[in-house]
Amino acid sequence: MEDEKNKLEKIIDDKDTIEGLDIPDLASSIKEDSENIQFSKVPLIPLRAVAVIPSMVTHFDVGREKSILALEKAMEENGQVFLVMQKDASVENPKQEHLYEYGTIANVKQVLRLPGRTCRILVEGIKRAKLEDTVTIKGYYTAIVSIPEIKKAVISASNALEAMHRKLTTLYEEYVTLLGRISHEGYFSAVAADDIGIVADAMVGSMVLKPDVVQSFIDELDGITRADKLLPLLANEIEILKLERDLATKVKSTIDDKQKEYYLREQLKAIQEELGEYNEIIDEDEMSEFIKAIDSKRYPMEVRLKLKKEMNKLSKMSPMSPEASVIRSYMETLIELPFGIHTKEKLDIKHVRKILERDHYGLNKVKERIIEYIAAKKLSSDFNSPILCLVGPPGTGKTSIVKSIAESINRKYVRMSLGGIKDEAEIRGHRRTYIGSMPGRVAKAIKQAGSMNPLILFDEIDKLGNDFRGDPASAMLEVLDAEQNNSFRDHYLEISLDLSHVMFITTANTTETIPRPLLDRMEVIEVTGYTEEEKMHIANKYIIPKQLKKHGMTKKQLSITKDVLMNVISNYTRESGVRNLEREIASLCRKAATKMQLDETDTIKVTVDNIEDFLGPKRYLYDTTFDQDEIGIARGLAWTQVGGDTLTIEVNIMNGTGHIELTGRLGDVMKESAKAAIGYIRSQTEKLAINPDFYKDKDIHVHVPEGAVPKDGPSAGITLATAIISALSNKKVRRDVAMTGEITLRGRVLPIGGLKEKLSAARRANVRQVLIPMENVRDLADVPKQILDELQITPVKNMDDVLMHALAE
Repeated sequence: MEDEKNKLEKIIDDKDTIEGLDIPDLASSIKEDSENIQFSKVPLIPLRAVAVIPSMVTHFDVGREKSILALEKAMEENGQVFLVMQKDASVENPKQEHLYEYGTIANVKQVLRLPGRTCRILVEGIKRAKLEDTVTIKGYYTAIVSIPEIKKAVISASNALEAMHRKLTTLYEEYVTLLGRISHEGYFSAVAADDIGIVADAMVGSMVLKPDVVQSFIDELDGITRADKLLPLLANEIEILKLERDLATKVKSTIDDKQKEYYLREQLKAIQEELGEYNEIIDEDEMSEFIKAIDSKRYPMEVRLKLKKEMNKLSKMSPMSPEASVIRSYMETLIELPFGIHTKEKLDIKHVRKILERDHYGLNKVKERIIEYIAAKKLSSDFNSPILCLVGPPGTGKTSIVKSIAESINRKYVRMSLGGIKDEAEIRGHRRTYIGSMPGRVAKAIKQAGSMNPLILFDEIDKLGNDFRGDPASAMLEVLDAEQNNSFRDHYLEISLDLSHVMFITTANTTETIPRPLLDRMEVIEVTGYTEEEKMHIANKYIIPKQLKKHGMTKKQLSITKDVLMNVISNYTRESGVRNLEREIASLCRKAATKMQLDETDTIKVTVDNIEDFLGPKRYLYDTTFDQDEIGIARGLAWTQVGGDTLTIEVNIMNGTGHIELTGRLGDVMKESAKAAIGYIRSQTEKLAINPDFYKDKDIHVHVPEGAVPKDGPSAGITLATAIISALSNKKVRRDVAMTGEITLRGRVLPIGGLKEKLSAARRANVRQVLIPMENVRDLADVPKQILDELQITPVKNMDDVLMHALAE
């Protein structure tokens, strides 16, 4: 027993680098009655919706990086891999709990390299193995497996096994005859073994079965049980194949009837032509239009040849044929595409800047990028249009500014919403063999624009989905690749479409759901949320005039002061954009119009005192600074989807047994930040003047108010540490200080994101000083000057700096 433990420990220790997984002490977990078990270390390839059983020869594609590396390692050694199926095929990086317990050790017979670092491999299952553990070695999975003892069930050993073998052979022969896909060699190899379990494995491996059914045979170690289980399965599959054969016979009969009908119609057509009674499929106007298109130099040669071929086919077709209308629709679609038509771009930087500033406030990064494109295009006519991706919260003007860009550079504008699209054919089009086929959305957009160089907006590209009909995101790769889209092929059109002159702009709320290859083809421009000053400017310049005009009022009739507008922004909306702000101002206009009619007055003045008469009680209240310095209470800063906010952290110390309680719906990352903070404090008790045994006899309760709101992220690390240190050392935290930053076990302060929004929240809460990580100083360039002027920004490198500024004297 001790020898087996030592052997397994040697297998685990015999590695250069282990990443990702913690390796448990397997040797200590071996049961005392497992002395005959053999352990092996084998490269592991997890399978998705594929199960390989011993004696089975099959091929499949390997595309995941870890699986490729495992395959290469196996080929360097003895060519053996451990194949085990995933319980959930959607898991990209499976752990041991995502895999079935039993799999198959297989020989790799052949490897075929495919484009895009994908391999198609041919394998032969050798023997069952039990997965004991998985480790990651040099980037690939390695399985620690045990080879179970399987008792041999010799067919000739008993009459019962002989009878079972004969019944299996009879059923399998009938199955092979009906299926018609298994060779004579495969048949004989399946029935020739002398072990009933091996016979069952070989038969299952050659049958067309669902992966979970095959897996159930892999899990069964007893050969006689597998053979017994296979008997009813074979009988059931034979019944299904018989039903399929009957259906195929009926379909063939229907096709023969169609051929007979076509033959008779052709005879009727010949008779009508002889009598001069034959009606043409295409009328004269359509025919002249098609001929004109064929002779036109505007259309590429490929299109003209395609039109000519389709017209010849149509002229020989029966007018009653359903395909005639399909061909006519196809030809009409081809001639309606704007081949050779381009709108002339307006390359005037002053004009472009004027249009963009007229319609939108802020969004400077987007505007600068378009100005740069115009400047470069003016110097070189061959300069390709950029492919931009505007990423930011809802309501920040991403979609609307694209329309202004199209107007400013004189390009036709087409918007295409991609949210919820799951069918690849929506992008590439449906093949003409399908009923109701049509071009894809890209070809339709070109047709709708009426030019070959429009500006096409792909809205909500992060909402693309995928299912059994294909992956639209993969189809978008060719569209958005400047090196490939000059010959984009739509499945319906069956011709090359040049998209190299099209300017593509996409919008998204996040890049996390966009596939990496697709994101790599786009230039990402971050569109951040608006500050309160920016919202006020947008409201005064754009929203209020628009809503007053919409409601038939003037500024004299409805007076909205600056204080009222700030009150609406702060207390009636909480968002990164301005959509809700526009709704509230529209509501204000409606209430004012109603009051004007009821009171029979011509003017209404909205003030801070009467704002609640129009919009009701305040909906949102923001935290402000505390009345006095407190022990165990620190103020952090948080980023949310609707902007920034302050985060109060409370800590209580009680006599106990060293228990740590974390409440307030904290996420896993935030809980780990609290534990890291305590780990730092325990290592610095002497410096912090804290009882070194506090973790033995004190309970620590950390609470973050607004318990119904989920909270997560590492940026509250230094706030947690400050509040806990304050509670343990009985020192007060300054009420006018807020902070943000991730903490390490050594007390270093790491950078965070969303600095602009967090500083805006600090300013709104009347915080005087804000502590930020030293590495975030470079991000201050994106923060508006008004915020920086009103806050004292203090960069910190470690917790010593934090405590120096955060704790009261």
